[in-house]
Amino acid sequence: MSEVDDALRIAARAVQLYAETHPRPAQVTQAQAAAMLGVHPKSVRNYIAAGKLTLNGCGLISIGGVDALLVPHKLRKAP
Repeated sequence: MSEVDDALRIAARAVQLYAETHPRPAQVTQAQAAAMLGVHPKSVRNYIAAGKLTLNGCGLISIGGVDALLVPHKLRKAP
């Protein structure tokens, strides 16, 4: 494994530990999701249209959906 892979794995674990110790909302608005992802709100709408994010019945996005987009592709678990 390269140093970059090790650094990504450590960073992902640090984010996981932080998330487990600091309470977060279960759902967020599209504007909040955009801020968390560091993208424009229009990009969030595009992610929804593409099926990368889904809205619940109240028009909110699950925090798990946002987290899934934040994890580097190589570190995502296969379904």
